[in-house]
Amino acid sequence: MTEILQTPKLVTVFGGSGFIGRYVVRELAQRGYLVRVACRRPDLAGHLQPLGNVGQISAVQANLRVRWSVDRAVQGADHVVNLVGILAESGRQKFSTIQEFGARAIAEAARSVGAGLTHGSALGADLNSRSNYARTKALGEKAVLETLGNAVIFRPSIVFGPEDQFFNRFAAMARLSPVLPLIGGGKTKFQPVYVGDVAEAIARSVDGEVAGGKIYELGGPNVLSFRQCMEEMLQVIGRERLLVSVPWWLAGLQGAILGRLPGKLLTSDQVILLRSDNVVSAQAENERRTFEGLGIRPQSTAAILPTYLWRYRAAGQFTRRTFA
Repeated sequence: MTEILQTPKLVTVFGGSGFIGRYVVRELAQRGYLVRVACRRPDLAGHLQPLGNVGQISAVQANLRVRWSVDRAVQGADHVVNLVGILAESGRQKFSTIQEFGARAIAEAARSVGAGLTHGSALGADLNSRSNYARTKALGEKAVLETLGNAVIFRPSIVFGPEDQFFNRFAAMARLSPVLPLIGGGKTKFQPVYVGDVAEAIARSVDGEVAGGKIYELGGPNVLSFRQCMEEMLQVIGRERLLVSVPWWLAGLQGAILGRLPGKLLTSDQVILLRSDNVVSAQAENERRTFEGLGIRPQSTAAILPTYLWRYRAAGQFTRRTFA
């Protein structure tokens, strides 16, 4: 008898060329899925090709502000993953456009083709937040669940990994500056989560192993203050730097100024975000809407940071010692 080969399932990943996206694409490719990466600049997504076999990963142009491009990107998809988000507004890239209306557009497009949906949000999402970022993240979640009640939503804490914009940014600063700023005294708490663990959780949702209609909160094994994050980073790169506390009023002023400059090193909205801890809630832990409930053991900063921050050491990989 002739064996009938089953066509691999197709997954459309919006924002698949970004930091978290590339790890999600890799996990899906390793599982044998066909992956369609929907992004604004598919010509800049060539770095994804080596993550899968020939023809397994393709990139298409899609812009959340242009609804027909979203509909086109999900045609024929069995599952849709939305990882699009911005940390600062720029030009026509607005929080409400991308994180609220964009999330609804993707959910409606997924519903129209009968595809499942996994939505990437963030810890701190709050309908009542003074932060535009946090509020629109929550509005995006609301739009998704109103459109597709069985969607899976993940809220990770601050995500770290080789391409992150947190530890890398401050490590690069430490190479040039004798001091590092601690906004609000560095007391804000985080639960840093490794990007590979987040990608594994998302891939499992695509596999159908995660119950839908719920919001899962993803945090690493350790809760660290901003100061502790900086101290651990400095120890890994073997540099001694003065950690200077920046009061909230001054941080707000700096955010107002720097937020208007190219690069947006700090914005007023980010200062507002830093006033609240970014850790997994007790309710999520009790209801097992966490890594533990997903059967994933998250990796710590101590295990991962040395694998990529070594390039900020004085002698790179040849540095023999780090400061205790």
